[in-house]
Amino acid sequence: MSTKTILIVDGDTTSLNYLVHVLRDQGYSVLSADLGKEGLISTWRDHPDLMIFDPVFKDISSQEFLQKIRQDTRSTNIPILALSSDPNPEKETTCLQAGCNHYVVKSAEAVKTLPEVIAGLLEEKHEAMAQEIIEPEVEKAGGYLIVFLSAKGGTGTSSLCANYAMTMHHNKPEASVVVVDLVLPIGSIAPIVGYEGEVDLVSVAGLPLAETTGEYFHKHLPEMNLWEFQLVPGATDPERANQLQVKRIPEIIQVLQSAYDYVVIDFGRSLSRISLPIIKKADLLALTVSTDQSTITLTKKVWDYLHAQGIESQNVFAILNRAVGLEGLTKPEAEEIIGLPIQSVIPYMGSNFTLANNLNQPIITKYPEDTTSIILKDTTNNMINLADKLRSKQVLFQ
Repeated sequence: MSTKTILIVDGDTTSLNYLVHVLRDQGYSVLSADLGKEGLISTWRDHPDLMIFDPVFKDISSQEFLQKIRQDTRSTNIPILALSSDPNPEKETTCLQAGCNHYVVKSAEAVKTLPEVIAGLLEEKHEAMAQEIIEPEVEKAGGYLIVFLSAKGGTGTSSLCANYAMTMHHNKPEASVVVVDLVLPIGSIAPIVGYEGEVDLVSVAGLPLAETTGEYFHKHLPEMNLWEFQLVPGATDPERANQLQVKRIPEIIQVLQSAYDYVVIDFGRSLSRISLPIIKKADLLALTVSTDQSTITLTKKVWDYLHAQGIESQNVFAILNRAVGLEGLTKPEAEEIIGLPIQSVIPYMGSNFTLANNLNQPIITKYPEDTTSIILKDTTNNMINLADKLRSKQVLFQ
């Protein structure tokens, strides 16, 4: 049996050193920290099997400490034992409600019972993990992640992203949809949908981890009613974009997936070390192409690169957008050059495409009888069905 690792977080040096000595004598591998924030770092870095802590810190409240532990996927299932110097029953209630598994008041008798309590908590964790293996279908995979990308600017990617996201909710009214504008440095969705508020990706990423919960997003993200989705707008200017805490982006997307049925991300032409890990994780990559030779040739290069990075063609939903120009290559010609089947062709709309954007209106609302609106509804269903099929296939072979 492998040695179990226990993390002790205690601001009392005497108590900390004593516990380290006792638990090492009992055969455990022991880590220690005397500040709450150090304990958080060790938890997420070292992945202990169990944590013992005294809920009195100099640098952070015990409630915030527990909240951060329980809301982070790296630590949400770690058993936590409060070995507290505070005998107040209210303190015990607060800790248990915040996610503590067990609460013990420090005393000579309490130390004697530690081996039994620790063994019980580790056994409970083992049984819970075994149950997850037996019944994997109980675990929720999270909302579908669909990303929009193009190889070149001017292909109408952001407009299509907004319109497809709107049509997702239109086709499935019971589904919750959020759009994340990750076109850097300046976002491009807000001008299309008519949003001019203060909440944006920079402000969201600047919040503490504990505050950016699913409840926060549902309550505070702007609701674009005409567009039928909520929005995480991009930065409004390059100076503000420089303030973006990029490392928070994966965490934010993970929380959004747990809170929404569909998370739709617009990358525009931003293929980078920021976007690539998210693209790899996505259920679908909506690859937008216009009909001109240069864009299609560049798309071929981008697709070859993505394929070399492990992205399969079955996860690509290629869209040929003729709405931005009538002339150019045909669908078969584009498919032959890129080496991908094109799943949807958006027909030429003349000035109507630009007019709908200028009026901040979805295409299917502004032109409900237009061929493009019919195609959007049909191909959005195709996109949803493909994502669902791929997700089901992934679960089947796990």
